[in-house]
Order: sequence, then C-alpha cells, then structure tokens
Amino acid sequence: MHKSRLGAIVIDCRSDDIDREAAFWTEALGLSLAPGSDDRYRALVGPDDEVKVLLQKVEHESRVHLDIESDDIAAEVARLEKLGAKPVGEVKRWVVMEAPSGHRFCVVRPQRKDFAARARAWNDA
Repeated sequence: MHKSRLGAIVIDCRSDDIDREAAFWTEALGLSLAPGSDDRYRALVGPDDEVKVLLQKVEHESRVHLDIESDDIAAEVARLEKLGAKPVGEVKRWVVMEAPSGHRFCVVRPQRKDFAARARAWNDA
C-alpha cells in the first residue's frame, strides 16, 4: 500500500526575472511569498489546507503543471502507468510523467506536513 495526493500547482515561468513573476502571482492569487528561495524556485504561502503553489524558472515554454505527492514514487508511477500515463524523465528526486492527454506532471516526495493524514491510500496489488 502507498499513499498519494495532489501536492502542488507549479507555475513554470520562462523568464529572466523570477522575482517579477512571483510578485505578479502573489498579488493575483492573494498569497504571500515564502521566506527563503534559490535561483530557480519561489513558494507562495496560503492556507495550510489548500494546495501548495510554486513558481519554477524553466527553459521550456511557460505552462502550469501538477505535482502529485507520494510516499512511494515507484509505486505511484506504476499505478499511473496502468492508467495510461508514461514516464518521460527523472529529475533529481522526482519523475516527470505525461498523461494520455499530453499534459506533463511530476510525481514527488511528500511536500506538506499533513500528507500522512490526508493522502489517499492505494492498494498496490
């Protein structure tokens, strides 16, 4: 058995100024910017019970993708493959996947504190 859930909405920004993009999205969504950042990521802060919103500086075209949190990435990838998704790459500690519709998404380790209590359990049989 493993668990998973929608973990984050990631706003991929093809931009030379991630801080400018973060300023727009914090105002547009009524969120604040989390302290601490690096050259590539900005986290927005909202209510604990809402999906996390991240900004990511990218080289590809700007788009939005989903992160699915899982306590067993390999099991979640296998479950999603049975539904028709396909892995397209591994980056650091996560797997980039493509849905049958062509949408890209990532399977990542748990990101939020309430994962264990709020994620759905899947039977791996």
